[in-house]
Amino acid sequence: MAKKLFKGGEFLITEANAADVFVPEAFTEEQRSIGVTAEQFVKAEVVPVMHALEAHDMKVAAALMRKAGDAGLLMIDAPTEYGGLDLDKVTSVLAAEKMAMGQAFSVSYGAHTGISTLPLVYYGTPEQKERYLGKIITGEWSAAYCLTEPGAGSDAMGGTTMATLSEDGKHYLLDGTKQFITNGGFATLFTVFAKIDRKHFTAFLVERDTPGLTVGPEEKKLGIQGSSTTSVILEGAKVPVENLLGEIGKGHKIAFNVLNVGRFKLGAAVLGAAKHALGTGAAYGNQRKQFGVTISSFGAIQEKLADGVADLFASESLVYRLAGLIDDRLATIPKDAPHYYESYQAAIEEYSIECAISKVFCSEVLADVVDEVVQIHGGYGFVQEYPAEKYYRDERINRIFEGTNEINRLLIPGTILRRAMKGEIPLEKEARKAFESLLSPSLDEVDASVPYAAEMATLANLKKIFLILSGAAVKRFGPGLKDEQEVLLAAADVAIQIFAAESTVLRGAQIRAGLSETRRALVDAAVKVHTFRATEKVATAAKRGAFYVCEGDELAMVLGGVRRFTKYDASGLLAAKRVLAAAVVEGERYPL
Repeated sequence: MAKKLFKGGEFLITEANAADVFVPEAFTEEQRSIGVTAEQFVKAEVVPVMHALEAHDMKVAAALMRKAGDAGLLMIDAPTEYGGLDLDKVTSVLAAEKMAMGQAFSVSYGAHTGISTLPLVYYGTPEQKERYLGKIITGEWSAAYCLTEPGAGSDAMGGTTMATLSEDGKHYLLDGTKQFITNGGFATLFTVFAKIDRKHFTAFLVERDTPGLTVGPEEKKLGIQGSSTTSVILEGAKVPVENLLGEIGKGHKIAFNVLNVGRFKLGAAVLGAAKHALGTGAAYGNQRKQFGVTISSFGAIQEKLADGVADLFASESLVYRLAGLIDDRLATIPKDAPHYYESYQAAIEEYSIECAISKVFCSEVLADVVDEVVQIHGGYGFVQEYPAEKYYRDERINRIFEGTNEINRLLIPGTILRRAMKGEIPLEKEARKAFESLLSPSLDEVDASVPYAAEMATLANLKKIFLILSGAAVKRFGPGLKDEQEVLLAAADVAIQIFAAESTVLRGAQIRAGLSETRRALVDAAVKVHTFRATEKVATAAKRGAFYVCEGDELAMVLGGVRRFTKYDASGLLAAKRVLAAAVVEGERYPL
């Protein structure tokens, strides 16, 4: 039976089948091989020069990019006709996850292979690809993406960099400043966004040695110090007209479509970083003794590690489910289809909601994990001699770039509402049904003999909460809801937890029967612990949203629904946490 092809956001109104999701246990040999290549590359090439990177020796970073090109790690998403591998998104995100052990270099790698290469892949002319793509995917040249400006961060369209056609019609003259440009210190090719005649937002391919282009000094940053971050200053920079990328006035399509890919690949990268950090925390807990015993034997420490394992299992489930969703949709597009990359980008844009969820959820799991790793280290976690301090500093940027987590949160319900207004998601109909369920008692009983039946029932109820909250918000605010950011943020928090929890449960349901008894116990524990944590977070967000949206009798009814629909029988929760803690303490690594 063929997999169901899900629409973006559909997870909120439908019940998915476990067989329809992609899980890491289903990696092919080729996918695993790329993952091994990335992991070995980091260990052999990046880790030995980490100190030089941290000292801002960007010649080392450029050399590493060339070596990554030699290893085939820069060409995963590039078309075969230009020397690329054109592999699936599962492979792409697996490489991103494994590269995360390279710490700040993984930022350079992610920027190069993602937002800095994909605009050329998706929008470049054959001549542009012939000229530049081979150099980029082999690492001969490094690439950078120039969108942010000193006065235009989240409001990217508010940028003031301008482009003016020269009198002879052969060049565009670019004027403006781009800020916080990753790889700026060593990049050879920049994708620069500017407004032609101050109004037509357009992308350009700009070479480093272009007259009028100057790269600013390295920023002195809180974290990711081993990556290059500079400004790029354009003072009448002469860019040949043939280097205009895509169409005049359509730069926003390039800017935002590649960010969708960047967001879900960032989810994979921070997943890899969190796994590495968790292992470090467990190892330190096994070494450090207090009161005559190792601190990893303390319940207070074990709970931190157990929660980290459960949330990482959820992150992993979410990231690879999303990669599978995108791959399934891309597989429906014939390679020889007219305007192939337009359809390709539309397929990825279909999951812009899930891409935003991946970025937010996984970056915040990383934040929680490294915060607890510092806490496990105690005072030593504050000392640069120990890795926990660096994890803490490096983590912080992930909640800012690729769109802040606030912007991504607003995007989630905003996109759902727009699609509902177009009739693509039957939100109003499903919200009415959810409201009706508030007035009728629940007669369904959970069959305890069915694995994860309680979790699936809980997920169905959490979806009702989202629909009730969304319906109430639309009823109260109407079209003005788009400006009620506090309400949208609360709704986003509910949706994020639903997708993560459902991905976790579906993965467990798909793989459980084929696992050893030991591994099955770990998966069961991770599903229970994460479902409990997700349900509690939904309850908090939904109550907040209810007070924002409802009043009087409606408020009482909705709050009653929140209490009813967030009841999850987590019996055995402590035992489940201890199972996870024991595994991570014993192996000193993420055990699943």
